[in-house]
Amino acid sequence: MEMLAIIPWVSGAISIITLLTLVKNMLSSGEKALAERVSKSEQEANARLAKVEQKAIEYDRRIQAIESDMKHLPDRDAVHQLQVTMERIGGRLDTMDERLKPIAATNHRLQEFLLEQAQK
Repeated sequence: MEMLAIIPWVSGAISIITLLTLVKNMLSSGEKALAERVSKSEQEANARLAKVEQKAIEYDRRIQAIESDMKHLPDRDAVHQLQVTMERIGGRLDTMDERLKPIAATNHRLQEFLLEQAQK
């Protein structure tokens, strides 16, 4: 008789174990989907990170090229020195132009004289 008394308890325990297993499976199915979504998100994040790293490398190379080009350009003091020198040259050219005007006038008169002599 003891066996008949234990059977409802064993049956109840098996039902409880089955119910707990069913609940565990239901809850873990969401975990699997969540784990898949997290894995997919991590892969996408890694892909984006790789793209960002490639862009950073590209920008670094471009910056280095610009910096090397800028090293050859004159600095502020050199540009100022060039401006001063150009002003000086411009002044000398103006002076030379004033000095050449009388010579040009003389050459013009000489040409006119020679043309008059050639016509006679």
